[in-house]
Amino acid sequence: MKKSLSIAAILAASPALAASGPFFSLYNSNFVVLLAFLVFVGILLWKNVPKMLGRMLDERAQLIRNELDEARLLREEAQALVASYDAKMKEVAEQSARIVASAKDEAQAAAVQAKADLQTSIIRRLAAAEDQINAAVQAAEVAVRNEAITVSVQVAAEVLSKQMTKDGAAASVEAAIEEVAASLN
Repeated sequence: MKKSLSIAAILAASPALAASGPFFSLYNSNFVVLLAFLVFVGILLWKNVPKMLGRMLDERAQLIRNELDEARLLREEAQALVASYDAKMKEVAEQSARIVASAKDEAQAAAVQAKADLQTSIIRRLAAAEDQINAAVQAAEVAVRNEAITVSVQVAAEVLSKQMTKDGAAASVEAAIEEVAASLN
């Protein structure tokens, strides 16, 4: 019951019921507020505020469209660069794998030849020579693998840090391949 009395008291004290006297009188607060609102709207229309707001909104929309287009282009360029760098990284990894495989083959061929030469010339040192050859093969594999990894990482770091064009990146990769080939031979 207290709640219904409170709600009735709140509704009875609303500002709409506070006006007194005839409506078209300056003593009526509703009429004064209506006049002030109409004058305010008239000034806004007289100064072309709706057109200015429309123009400002159109300019802002165009600016946002331009920024979205620019962002889209930048994203496409970034995706192209990422794809290019991924392809280059894959190519460098394949080249380093080929270099390691080639070095393994050469080291194994050298080990077989040395083993055959040692067997024919010095039979009594066979056990010691085989241990030395196996150690040399393993050391060569580790050294070649480490060198190939180091060179691959350096080449990749240079390519990424300089953010080269395709021509510059290709030239850099070729130079790195020649450097690795020179260090292996």
